[in-house]
Amino acid sequence: MSLIFEKETEFTPDFDAEALASAVIDQAADMEQIPYEFEVNLTLVDSEAIRRINREFRGMDQPTDVLSFPNLDFPAPGDFSLLEEESREADYFDMESGLLLLGDIVVNVDRVFSQAEEYGHSPKREYAFLIAHSMLHLCGYDHMEPAQAAVMEEKQNRVLNALGITRDK
Repeated sequence: MSLIFEKETEFTPDFDAEALASAVIDQAADMEQIPYEFEVNLTLVDSEAIRRINREFRGMDQPTDVLSFPNLDFPAPGDFSLLEEESREADYFDMESGLLLLGDIVVNVDRVFSQAEEYGHSPKREYAFLIAHSMLHLCGYDHMEPAQAAVMEEKQNRVLNALGITRDK
């Protein structure tokens, strides 16, 4: 796994943000059995920056906690079979590195702290949750329907529990 980690705003939590992101991404990838070495871009921004991105790409002029931009068009969540089509290689793989370009995650660090307080857990847990949530989006999952939301919630919890990141940590 290759993580392209960028901080576009000040973020000084009491944990190593890049190392934690890498651990969460690796755990989610293992659980989803991603069949290729891959790359994820993670950018940390503030509320104003994510508001601009949300407006530009989703037509929603408001800040949010996290945005996910998957690079793959999954036939079904977690189904990587589309990568077996040779004609699609240029769409999904970096031709120089050979890495699968899974997608981009943008985290609003302002919300990491405010939502941690709101939900009664640590900023570390909130940050890890947002990344786990986004990794599932990058693997084709969504939460628009109650059944989909339940699947995502169970998978997010499995990722965090495997890393020992609980609501009280």
